[in-house]
Amino acid sequence: MAEAKPFERCGQLFDINRAFAHSRENDRLFDQAMNEALRWHAARCPDYRAFLEVCGLTDFTRDYAPDEIPPLLVTIFKEFRLASVPESQVKIELTSSGTGGRKSAIILDHRSYRRIMKILNNIFDSLGMVNHQQKVNYLCFTYDPKVAGNVGTAFSDKGLTGLTGKRSVYYAIKWKESIGDFEFDLDSTVKKLIAFGKRPEPVRILGFPAYLWQVCNRLEEAGITLDLGKDSYIITGGGWKMHKDQEVSKDFFKDRVERVLGMPRENLRDLFGMVEHGIPYVDCEAGRLHVPIYARALTVDPETFKPVGDGKEGLLYLMTPYLSSYPSISLLTTDRAIIEGNCPCGRPGKTFRIVGRAGLNKHKGCAMTALDLLK
Repeated sequence: MAEAKPFERCGQLFDINRAFAHSRENDRLFDQAMNEALRWHAARCPDYRAFLEVCGLTDFTRDYAPDEIPPLLVTIFKEFRLASVPESQVKIELTSSGTGGRKSAIILDHRSYRRIMKILNNIFDSLGMVNHQQKVNYLCFTYDPKVAGNVGTAFSDKGLTGLTGKRSVYYAIKWKESIGDFEFDLDSTVKKLIAFGKRPEPVRILGFPAYLWQVCNRLEEAGITLDLGKDSYIITGGGWKMHKDQEVSKDFFKDRVERVLGMPRENLRDLFGMVEHGIPYVDCEAGRLHVPIYARALTVDPETFKPVGDGKEGLLYLMTPYLSSYPSISLLTTDRAIIEGNCPCGRPGKTFRIVGRAGLNKHKGCAMTALDLLK
C-alpha cells in the first residue's frame, strides 16, 4: 500500500503485515506517521486546528511526540460532525451502537477505509485467525448489515466475516417491521447454531456476549451440548450493554462456552473497539488485548492527563495515524483501563484490560475544551 506525500510514513507503517512487530524502528515510524496525520488534519479541519491552538500547538512545521498531540474527548463526536475531507470523498458514515442517547457519527473516506481493512486483516492474521481457503459458517450476534450497514458493530462484523471463506452468514438481530426496530430472535438462533454444529465446517460466532449467554442458557435447559471443534472461534465485542445484570467474568464465560459449545476456551477472543477510533484490540490465546504497531495506548490521570504508568488504573488514551477523514488521531476515551506488558503469549508490546467506565462530568481540561470551543 505504498502511499505518496503527505502519507509516505503512514504507507510504510501500514505495509508492515506483522501487526505486533514492535521495535524501535517501528516505533519511530509510528511517530512520523502521527505527525503526517497531525499536519493533514490541522490543514483541512479548521475546528480541529482551532482546538490544537487553544491547547498550545501552533507550529506544524516541527515534529511532536504522539503524546504531545492533545486528545479529543470521545464524546465530541456525539456533538459535532468533524471532517477533514469534502463530502464527495466520504465512502461510508458509521454510528456507534450505544443503547441510548446521542450516538457518535464518524466518516470514512476511501483511504481510511482501505487502511482499516488492511489493518484488520493484519491483526487477525498475526493472531493466527485468517484462512481465506477455509469455508466457515458465521453466526453473528449483531445487526444485519443489509439493514444496519452504518452501525459500527455491523460494519465491524462485515469485516470479520472476510477473514475466511464463507459458507453461510446468519445475523441474529433482525429488523422487525411490526415494531419498527431490531430484535434478537433467540429461538431461530438456537436452531441455526444446532444446525451448524451438525455440519463439517468450523463455526465462527461474532458479536455481543449477552446473546451468546442466552443461547447457552437455552441449550443447557434442553440438555444439548455441541461439538464445534478446535477450528471454531468466538469473537465477542460490544460489551453487555442493556444486559449488565447478566454480565459474568471472562473466565466464567469461557468455562461455560467451552462446556456447552465444545470448543477450546483459548479460541474465545474478546475484541475492544470503538467507532470513533476504529482500531480493533483483540485477545490473544492468553486472553489479553494487544496493542498493534498501528496504534498506541496510554492510561492517564483524568484530572491532569498525565500518564499514570503501567499497572495503574487510568483513563484509556488511544492514538492512531490511519484516519484521514476525521481528526480522531488522538482520543481520550471514557473507559478506565490498566496497561500491562510481558504477555504470557510471548508477543511483544503492550496489552490492556478494561476495568470500567469513568464519570467525566466533574473533570475539565484541554481535551474537554473542544466542546466549548466549537459551540
